[in-house]
Amino acid sequence: MTPEKIAALPYRLNAGIVLVNPAGLVFAGQRFDSLNEAWQMPQGGIDKGEVPRAAALRELTEETGVTADLVTVEAETKDWITYDLPPELLHKLWKGRYRGQQQKWFLMRFHGRDDQVNIALEHAEFSQWTWMQPDELMLKIVPFKRDVYQAVFNQFRSAL
Repeated sequence: MTPEKIAALPYRLNAGIVLVNPAGLVFAGQRFDSLNEAWQMPQGGIDKGEVPRAAALRELTEETGVTADLVTVEAETKDWITYDLPPELLHKLWKGRYRGQQQKWFLMRFHGRDDQVNIALEHAEFSQWTWMQPDELMLKIVPFKRDVYQAVFNQFRSAL
C-alpha cells in the first residue's frame, strides 16, 4: 500500500481503560494473538451510535469480566489520542480498512477483588493478566503504542 493510500485511510474509533486497583497498580493483559511479550490495557472499538464511556464499560466487561458496578469512572482523556499502525500490520488488522486508532481513554478505579477478574471469556483477548506499575507496563507495551500510553499516563498521573 502506498503512503498516499495509507494516509487516506480513516482511524478506527476506540475506547481504552486504565483500570487501577486500590494499591495504585494498573491492569495489564498479555495478548493472545502475540508470540512476543505484548502486554496492554483493555481497549476496543466504539460501535456506531455508542458513546465512548459506554464503549469503555462494555469493553471492560468483555475483556476482563469486570462489570460497571465494580468500578468508578474517575477521569477521561481531554482529547482523542491517535496512533498509526506499523506498515507491516496494516493488512493484518481490521482487514486493512484503518490506518490506526483514535482513542478516548478512561481511568477507572477497581473496587472488586482479584477473583472477580475473569479473562477466560468466549472471545478472550488475554492469555494472562497481572497488576503492574505504569512504568513497568510502558516497557512491556508494543513499541508503536508506547507514545499513546505515555500520553495517557501523563494525563492521569495525579490520579494514579
